[in-house]
Amino acid sequence: MSSRVDRYRVLCAEEPSIPLFSQAWWLDAAAGDRGWDVALVEKEEQILASLPYVKKKRCGFTVLTQPPLTQNLGPWLSMGCDLKSSKKLAYEKDVLQELYAQLPRYDYYVQNWHYSRINWLPLYWMNFSQTTRYTYVLKDISNIDSVVANFEHSKRKNIKKSEKIVTVVFDVSAREFYNNHELTLRKQGQKISYSFDLFERLYNAGYKNNAAKTIAAFDEAGNMHAALFVVWDKDSAYDLISTIDPDFRTHGAASLLVREAVEYVSQFVNKFDFEGSMIEPVERSFRQFGAEQIPYFSITKTPSLILRTAFFLRSLRGGR
Repeated sequence: MSSRVDRYRVLCAEEPSIPLFSQAWWLDAAAGDRGWDVALVEKEEQILASLPYVKKKRCGFTVLTQPPLTQNLGPWLSMGCDLKSSKKLAYEKDVLQELYAQLPRYDYYVQNWHYSRINWLPLYWMNFSQTTRYTYVLKDISNIDSVVANFEHSKRKNIKKSEKIVTVVFDVSAREFYNNHELTLRKQGQKISYSFDLFERLYNAGYKNNAAKTIAAFDEAGNMHAALFVVWDKDSAYDLISTIDPDFRTHGAASLLVREAVEYVSQFVNKFDFEGSMIEPVERSFRQFGAEQIPYFSITKTPSLILRTAFFLRSLRGGR
């Protein structure tokens, strides 16, 4: 393990503004045996900026990216004392460009930035590209009654219906949650996209750091209608994984679990992030919870001419 990673672990333990998915313990669990590394900008033994990443090999190409089930990664910057706008932008330019210049050789880079990081212009000058994506966030969950009042009528109706059918249970095991997600996807002709080993690592690490919770809804016959795996840092909670059994989709348990999850995490955080989706039906559901649409950036760079050509030809075929 590099000394940079060791110094970054210390930073994570001391700096509350580092988001959940950039925390060293999260990266340990999410990256697993593959491991991870980090670029650092330092001055007088103080870390000014960090950029964790995972290195992967795909068909002989080197990819720098983020681990699975990790919503965002990207850079963290210490802004220090308040700076005037011009000095702040100059500082961001210098630090970001120094940070990205440290990355090892790669053929393709792709990471989602946290939505709080909005100035990607310094990377544009380094020939990176940006695609805007969207998440949905409840920005103030301090009062659950106010939050639910902003749900659309259909969501509140689902909650009332579900309360008569299911019982909400916290802390279902990693195995029970995973098996249910695998089952519900199989019923829809789909395969689960992550392994049990990965989920178990995230589950165990999240619970160990008091930053995760499973919540499920069961009927009297023991059927699990829906479940959530929620994780959080000091600022926001994240709806990381949702499962809904298609046989019970109309019973409204998913809406009930969102309410229960928001109420539970409100004792720790101020925000609830649905993690967003570019899929239209999923986006509509998140929007109906009264969440605010917030853009975030997917940053890419493709030094490999072969990959650039392949991506271009794929775009001509409509992305298929």
